Amino acid sequence: MSTLRKQSILVGALFLVTHVTSVGAVALYGPMLTSEAWLSGSDAGTSQLVGVTLDIVLALAVIGTGLGFLAILRDRAPIAGAAYAILRTAEAGVILAGAAAVTALVWLRADGASSEALLELYRATFLIGPGLIVVANTLVLAITLFRLRLVPRWIPVLGMVGAPLVGVSNLAVMFGAQEQVSATASAAAIPIFAWEISLAVYLLIKVVRER
Repeated sequence: MSTLRKQSILVGALFLVTHVTSVGAVALYGPMLTSEAWLSGSDAGTSQLVGVTLDIVLALAVIGTGLGFLAILRDRAPIAGAAYAILRTAEAGVILAGAAAVTALVWLRADGASSEALLELYRATFLIGPGLIVVANTLVLAITLFRLRLVPRWIPVLGMVGAPLVGVSNLAVMFGAQEQVSATASAAAIPIFAWEISLAVYLLIKVVRER
């Protein structure tokens, strides 16, 4: 098996890990995000701490995808590869900040001193990291893959369409024009979700094309 094939499989697997862990973390946070009563509740917050664990794995996988494409693009588009790796690392840092906020929130809540500010901090990190920084790194990678024809062109087109949609949607949330959890926000995320899943599956089954 060639080095390029191994790199493609690894990056594809890491992309799938990011999806499983991100969806799993949000599901486990559950009532923390949807019920105001959770802040004054008495449960141990175990599901939220498991969600934090998934977010930590998510952050590591996000960094891994950046480093993986840095290796793949080193000889083809080194500047784009470095930019993507840096942006993915920044996204991971914001995710970890959100995980730290949730951990502190659970601890304070267990002591009867919950802080709504920490919940809002988590919401903000989710908005900025997976919501806005992801726009930049998606455009960098999608445009590069499209330009170099390293994957079928319809895959990066999904990214180039999806990134601006997610950006506009999350800016609307930031400025109070839309709820963070809403049907319109979910719909705006569909193309970028399809981009990452399609890219992951292609990398696992095929390999980025040689030039």
